[in-house]
Amino acid sequence: MSQYVCVPSSGARAGVAAVLALALGTSSPAAADVVPRDQPGDAVQTALNELVGGGRFPGALAAVRERDGRVRDYTAGVGDLATRARVPVNGRVRIASNTKTFTAAVVLQLAGEGKVELDAPVEKYLPGLVRGNGNDGRLITVRQLLQHTSGMPEYGKAIPGTFFDSRHRYFEPRELLDLALKQKPLFAPGKGWSYSNTGYVLLGLLVQKVTGRPVGMAISDRILTPLGLGDTYWPVAGEQRIRGAHPRAYKSKTGRPGGEAVDVSEMDPSRGWAAGQLVSTPRDVNRFLSALLGGKLLKPAMLEQMKRTVSVPGVPQGWGYGLGLTKIPLSCGGLAWGHSGDAGGYLTRDGITEGGRSATVTATAESLTAAEAEQLDAALDTALCAGK
Repeated sequence: MSQYVCVPSSGARAGVAAVLALALGTSSPAAADVVPRDQPGDAVQTALNELVGGGRFPGALAAVRERDGRVRDYTAGVGDLATRARVPVNGRVRIASNTKTFTAAVVLQLAGEGKVELDAPVEKYLPGLVRGNGNDGRLITVRQLLQHTSGMPEYGKAIPGTFFDSRHRYFEPRELLDLALKQKPLFAPGKGWSYSNTGYVLLGLLVQKVTGRPVGMAISDRILTPLGLGDTYWPVAGEQRIRGAHPRAYKSKTGRPGGEAVDVSEMDPSRGWAAGQLVSTPRDVNRFLSALLGGKLLKPAMLEQMKRTVSVPGVPQGWGYGLGLTKIPLSCGGLAWGHSGDAGGYLTRDGITEGGRSATVTATAESLTAAEAEQLDAALDTALCAGK
């Protein structure tokens, strides 16, 4: 799988916008509660401690945001295996495929403005671009790209060598698309479901064509700045280091359990682009989800479209995928809406309940087993359900 392919596992489950921030109930970092790492009886802290206790995840961090804006921060383990420094509270991480929800929100804003038709073919916006080996943009709709039902092949499978071979390589978006077009479609458009980073690269190109601005700038202008998400940013071309406080990221050199943990914090994120390039923090992701599902970013009709799901093969009953958004059944009853994202050394799960509690959990190593993926999903479920 590509480093940015993230589907639900089979486990449990600044200055602009001061007024808007108040309306959203957002809290400043100073108002957040940092939960002591040895806090007895705190289910979320216990879940994070268990994540790092097995030795496969060096560190973990999380934030839980209540509907009224109250925030609790959590950390566990170490943020740097070399120095043994603690995980920074609300540290920045690469959120990988959680970027898709931001990209989808921009596309749906454009749809709400009458600039994009969800059921129009991609050809209408990117004429002649999707051609080759049976791939045809005249047959693929914008909705199908958003919902992973386009049948577009995955470009990550055509990148030569391993992650380490191209870790510092810059990829142009068109280059990623060309890698995908070397392959045949996975199925006829609308006749199946398969997670597709390629589809979101096409959506990024569509946003640029429609707005006349880089996709990262569109996301910043339409989402990050209005919501005051000052810790979230789109890395500029060639930027490999993460700005500000962050836990180091690790990945197994061999790709197998027990392999040497290599620090991969510095890497070129362009391979993810509109499918996975953003850097953010748990608090900022929670605030984004609260604004999105609270109707602050999309018109009601567009939010309804976003939450209209299709079933996803290989996951438990009740899970579904909408337009850049995953429906997640909770152990405590009800649903959450969120996403997941895995990129060289960071694994992030997030969600918001129907009652308005949001949570984001990140572990700082690549997940290599189904059991570890289930454990991470369970930590998110605990964060969303604790105290109910």
